[in-house]
Amino acid sequence: MYTLDALASDMKQVLSQGQTPVQLEETRKLVEKALKDKDFVNTHLGENAEGERNIIYEDPDLGFCILAHVYKGAKTGNPHDHGPGWAIYGQAFGETTMTEYDIVEPPQGDKPGKVKERESYTMVPGDARVYEVGAVHCPHRESETRLIRIEAMNMNGVKRTPLVPA
Repeated sequence: MYTLDALASDMKQVLSQGQTPVQLEETRKLVEKALKDKDFVNTHLGENAEGERNIIYEDPDLGFCILAHVYKGAKTGNPHDHGPGWAIYGQAFGETTMTEYDIVEPPQGDKPGKVKERESYTMVPGDARVYEVGAVHCPHRESETRLIRIEAMNMNGVKRTPLVPA
């Protein structure tokens, strides 16, 4: 069984070496390992799991967070980045259509930036994707989904780039 403590410890070992694309890819593979472990998924995202944003681990030294997300029905987000941080999304249950965007007009003052769709794909259980600093994306869910997300830092209260479709 792959436990939350083991996942957090493995991530800390990798991310303490840096947070370059190489380490983020290694971390993504750790998320996939957790997603393949039925006990891990049932413990953190099973029938009794609730809430759209649950921080289940926050590293006291490096600041990264492991979150469990439970979305009960259809939901579409807005195009967004993760401010000064990166994120890794790992699909545990259901499907998420993820759209990635390019910024075609940066934000200026109170005026939001404009983005243009680059690609869309469907994430199914077991899939994990890295969104590096500045990567703009938007999830769409048709029905209930559950996922693990890793954030470079606790995003509560972090200002993000205001973006709208072009």
